[in-house]
Amino acid sequence: MSKKNEKYESTLWYRLKYWVNGEEEDGIVEKETDKYEAHLKRVSVEDRVYRAFSEIPNDGEEERAHYEELRKELLELSKRYETWPEKRGVKIFNRIYQVAAVILCVFIIGILLVTVSYLPEFGNKDNPSNNEVSERYIEKGLEETGATNIVTGMILDYRAFDTLGESHVLFIGACAVLILLRVDQVKKENTTKEEIEEANTEEIYEKDEDTILKKVAFFLVPTIMLFGIYVILNGHLSPGGGFSGGAIIGAGLILYLNAFGYKKIQRFFTYKTFSRISIVSLLCYACTKGYSFYTGANHLESIVPLGTPGAILSGGFILLLNICVGMVVACTMYAFYTLFRKGGM
Repeated sequence: MSKKNEKYESTLWYRLKYWVNGEEEDGIVEKETDKYEAHLKRVSVEDRVYRAFSEIPNDGEEERAHYEELRKELLELSKRYETWPEKRGVKIFNRIYQVAAVILCVFIIGILLVTVSYLPEFGNKDNPSNNEVSERYIEKGLEETGATNIVTGMILDYRAFDTLGESHVLFIGACAVLILLRVDQVKKENTTKEEIEEANTEEIYEKDEDTILKKVAFFLVPTIMLFGIYVILNGHLSPGGGFSGGAIIGAGLILYLNAFGYKKIQRFFTYKTFSRISIVSLLCYACTKGYSFYTGANHLESIVPLGTPGAILSGGFILLLNICVGMVVACTMYAFYTLFRKGGM
């Protein structure tokens, strides 16, 4: 039994669990008894043989020799039995595993090939993907989505559920990188306070001041931010949208960080800012499209009109969804950069 298990079994929670189940101390005793019986089952065959032949009768030399020979045979069998899994068992299991894996892969490949054989020919003008889907997007896209940009209408209306999944994938990816790489405000068993303070020391990342970079960034960062906002807000009217606009804003944040350092950017963008913006944007997106899916599936009129095509306030929920996607993408880009560079925000 490991030290962790012994420590856990001595806690109040461990005894409370058995008390809630009505077992109390008797349950603990029964469990310890089960552990002892399981330990006896794991006793080697060799020990069992010695125990079985611990008392050899003294009926005669022939009888004694017979018992000795029988014990030797059993010991030899027990050794072969115990060493078989390591010598032969593992090899046989690996061979069976390899054969089963090959058979499974061939079976899956066969199913996929059969499925592909039933698909229409690629590039055929009569394919449903070439006549029905694209025709519907082109002819009915403006009427049904209110967005003059057909691509944005398709992504944030017809395929809005896919875009919701993509946004969540970005957020989950940022969370995974955050768990793996974050070192600030993290207490690890093998990490000393000096190492954490050294990882958080700004001098490591800002020891060289680049005057040219600061002067250029002073004029360039506001322009990048404004352009990113423009791309997001006009995504349903012109080429652009939440993904491209969010990438532009994320690049502006990274440029500001490299030019002016962590102390200045942390005045308005911290870990709390990242988490709040990401969570609020994803929740807003999910609730908005949830309402859209419900009204569409039940043929109900939406409370938000599509508006006049070409106006900034048009496209129904598309403008709001573009803003949500843009915020998630911008925060994720900045989070990835800071985590890979410093291990924190």
